[in-house]
Amino acid sequence: MRYTSLKLLSINKEVKKYLQNTLWIMGGKITSLGVGFVVTVIVARYLGPEDFGIFSYALSISALFSAVGHMGLSGLIVREIIKKPDERGVTLGTTLGLKFIGMVLSYTLLLVYAIIYEEVSSSEFTVLVIAGAILLFRPFDIIDFWFQAFLKAKYVTYALLWALAVSSVLKLFFVFSSLSVVYFVSANLIQAIAMAIAFLFIYMTKSELEITKWSFSWSKAKELFSQGWVIYLGSIFAVIYLKVDQVMLRWLEGSEAVGIYAAAAQLSEAWYFVPTAIVSSFFPKLIKLREENSEQFNKRLQQLFDLLFILALGVAVIMSLLSEWVVGFLFGVYYVDSASVLVIHIWAAIFIFMRAAFSKWILIENVLVFSLITQGAGALVNVVLNYLLIPSFGVQGAAYATLISYSFSSFFSLFIYTKTRPIFIMMLKSIFSPLKYSKVKVFG
Repeated sequence: MRYTSLKLLSINKEVKKYLQNTLWIMGGKITSLGVGFVVTVIVARYLGPEDFGIFSYALSISALFSAVGHMGLSGLIVREIIKKPDERGVTLGTTLGLKFIGMVLSYTLLLVYAIIYEEVSSSEFTVLVIAGAILLFRPFDIIDFWFQAFLKAKYVTYALLWALAVSSVLKLFFVFSSLSVVYFVSANLIQAIAMAIAFLFIYMTKSELEITKWSFSWSKAKELFSQGWVIYLGSIFAVIYLKVDQVMLRWLEGSEAVGIYAAAAQLSEAWYFVPTAIVSSFFPKLIKLREENSEQFNKRLQQLFDLLFILALGVAVIMSLLSEWVVGFLFGVYYVDSASVLVIHIWAAIFIFMRAAFSKWILIENVLVFSLITQGAGALVNVVLNYLLIPSFGVQGAAYATLISYSFSSFFSLFIYTKTRPIFIMMLKSIFSPLKYSKVKVFG
């Protein structure tokens, strides 16, 4: 008994830093989501479904075009920092340069879109121009990857909360001042600027690698892009099937429908930080396990899938049962139709949660092509289903399209390929994991 206790104590000490890192990530996300959600509810009530729809449409368009500047480098940078300590300066400098090039291109394309599809004198055009400017400050997010690699999430949390505080105070001031939707989009831009400044300050004061030692290398750029181009295309497809629903609703149903749908999506997507926090924290450990002990790697990965499924299931059940009350209490009578959307949309969380672990497995196993294939399939299915279902079912049709496309790209499609079939089986086992952990016997 004493030996077992000592062994458990040793294990707990080993994983303590991972758990602390996870708590910092989740604590920061919970705080930011709590504050951000309250502010969003206040803004949505003030603006009403139509203007809130314009606000959400602008941010969705910005997110869609941000995929162009993603460059497929996010997960790779953490891996490069861990595996190649001597090249950290050139890795960060090159990544920053590539992302700046990508985001400038993204913003240019967004402006072209706005000129073609919106009246230059309209509020829609103005909010698109402002929301697009957020992209120009996204490259500084690479500093987040640095602190991820060293399990120092608390510094990222500081930056996140600072930027959120600035944005939230501005939005509340704009509400009390009865200002237009343009000002609220501007608050999001100011938040992005504040985040970039905070990241730079924290890095310069807390990192051992001076920013002056960052350097850009075309050879490193070619190396990174040769590894990340598949993820790059996959990320474009991912953003399409994450945000295209609101854009297509705007085209087919109008801004008010976007507002109704966006209110439900806010309640559903608010939970997506949970798998990101958990998986990001344990990613460095999974990398080491894969190199040192494949059996333990598979065991931990299965446990991770189990945990993510159980959490997602609990969220989906609770939110489905409370959908009408939650929507009515938070958003008010003008958003009553959002409840029926939430009951459908929330179940996509099951596949989003497990997808977080699958995405890291893709990086660890260096089978990046499956990111492209699955994300591409999901984007195609989502666009087609939105086109078919929105005219007949409106906002609920968009929710069904989201749920079906998520399930196909992040679960069912994995069965098709031999390499990903073991992950499909792991996910399938996770679906029955509540029975396993509760020790319920299925037969006799």
